[in-house]
Amino acid sequence: MRPVVPFHLPLAALAACLLLSACGAPPGGAPPEEGTPQMGVMTVSAQPVTLTTELPGRTVPYLIAEVRPQVGGIIQARKFREGSDVKAGQTLYQIDPATYRAAYDSSVAALAKAQANLRTTQLKADRYKDLVAISAVSQQDYDDATAALGQAVADVSAAKANVESTRINLAYARVDAPISGRIGKSSVTPGALVTASQANPLATVQQLDPIYVDVTQSSASLLKLRQAMAQGDLETAGTGAAKVRLVMEDGSTYPREGRLEFSDVTVDQNTGSITLRAVFPNPDADLLPGMYVKAVVQEGVKGRGILVPQQAVLRNGAGKPTAFVVAADGKLQLRVLETERTVGDQWLVRSGLKPGEVLVVDGLPRARDGIEVKTVPWQPRGDKSAAVGAQR
Repeated sequence: MRPVVPFHLPLAALAACLLLSACGAPPGGAPPEEGTPQMGVMTVSAQPVTLTTELPGRTVPYLIAEVRPQVGGIIQARKFREGSDVKAGQTLYQIDPATYRAAYDSSVAALAKAQANLRTTQLKADRYKDLVAISAVSQQDYDDATAALGQAVADVSAAKANVESTRINLAYARVDAPISGRIGKSSVTPGALVTASQANPLATVQQLDPIYVDVTQSSASLLKLRQAMAQGDLETAGTGAAKVRLVMEDGSTYPREGRLEFSDVTVDQNTGSITLRAVFPNPDADLLPGMYVKAVVQEGVKGRGILVPQQAVLRNGAGKPTAFVVAADGKLQLRVLETERTVGDQWLVRSGLKPGEVLVVDGLPRARDGIEVKTVPWQPRGDKSAAVGAQR
């Protein structure tokens, strides 16, 4: 009987040979790309850049007045709707005026009495003046008549002052709005007893158009800003007050532009910050007191600022910003940059780049210092118009 030769061993050996000879590429890797890499580039340029800073803040009424009674009594009527707009001088509450009207009428009568007595004493003094000249009355009688006249004049003046005082109290029985604005909820209802200058206000009126926005900025940032202006790195943004824009709590932008009104003169010792106040038009009352907002304040204008897309800036092992530029020979050069801040989706570069240089924006994963590359104009996403940059 012939022995059976197992032919599965040669097949296994053949499979092993095929595996060993397949593609010299190492496992898990891809073959290196051939040819010159292509990079999307732009030409670096200098331009005026308006610098802004975003600061947290709260809205504050332009004017605010707490309504309090200046005389005591029972509230007869409330003559406004809570949450409505009121005008200065508009009647808000009516206090029972009966006692104040009676006091006023009494003071008017007292004035009439004093004026009648004055007329009598005036006539008597005039007669005694003529009689004392011919010795028909004694000098003492004339002096008494003159003194009585002076007292009558004083009585009339006191009575007039009393009339004015009672008139004012009678007028205070009608509680008027001290300013124009929007009135809040009422703390009393008709029938309530109120007292003069009580601690609790009857209501509060707030002027909302325009409206203030108070923001805080660190004193260190303010000093840095002033130093930049003193050194000429920054220029003031126009001759008027700095412009301010608002970002609402939901991320939307307030449609109307405001202006910086003033900055406080004292630094908060607890926070090291200073308060800035901006004023905004608010005709539709979209801004209400106490709202949290973010104010974008213009700091100044950098006359020759260099802005580059954020995607063109990388970080080296030390964490410093870097970028690639294309030299005149078509080879890449790695630059270490010094950046100041972000402006939108761009970096403001202080040093490391010069106007006219060709900056690599797209294709950075293949960028290496010293390699030769091809360049095409880089276009921002969504911008299909004319190319931006340099064609090499």
